[in-house]
Amino acid sequence: EVYHADWNGTEVAVKKFLDQDFSGAALAEFKREVRIMRRLRHPNVVLFMGAITRPPNLSIITEFLPRGSLYRIIHRPHCQIEERRRLKMALDVARGMNCLHSSNPTIVHRDLKSPNLLVDKNWNVKVGDFGLSRLKHNTFLSSKSTAGTPEWMAPEVLRNENSNEKCDVYSFGVILWELATLKLAWSGMNPMQVVGAVGFQNRRLDIPKEVDPPVARIIWQCWQNDP
Repeated sequence: EVYHADWNGTEVAVKKFLDQDFSGAALAEFKREVRIMRRLRHPNVVLFMGAITRPPNLSIITEFLPRGSLYRIIHRPHCQIEERRRLKMALDVARGMNCLHSSNPTIVHRDLKSPNLLVDKNWNVKVGDFGLSRLKHNTFLSSKSTAGTPEWMAPEVLRNENSNEKCDVYSFGVILWELATLKLAWSGMNPMQVVGAVGFQNRRLDIPKEVDPPVARIIWQCWQNDP
């Protein structure tokens, strides 16, 4: 659950976890997310402002971004955002993603998707929601027992194989495709069908001919087996 709140005169978003499980593993997972967010300071990463780390009120407090998610903006009926602004949004996402991947150790988001990208009043896009993030310690990440969103997930993640930061590159390709086409990814397919198509049949979204060739090339490169 996400609440819009006032904190000492500043508008904030309070993300309260629905699962207030008291087990040690769940609490450790929550504190790990807090540690990740505390480290990050970048114009294209949602600003972490505080946390409540004791059940039953486990919550994360971040800056409030009034325009909501990128998904909601670009998939509303009759979206009129000009192409230049959409390309700037894509660049914002790439910069935020680069901040994660350039940190030491590398942070892999693993659930990068347009619903997790938030937009401020000046149309700047910021990467948020680190619920599935993993710190990379010189090894490939195990993607076992991970619940992401298949429409944006890399084939190796869908197959429950080891993955690294390149899985975020694949997801960025889907986001860039959304921004270029203003269409829903894999519309008409249910999540299990997407898992089969992308993870096991090596299918990719069709890139319409009207997409600017340099943009289409970047999208395609993001979806290669070695992006």
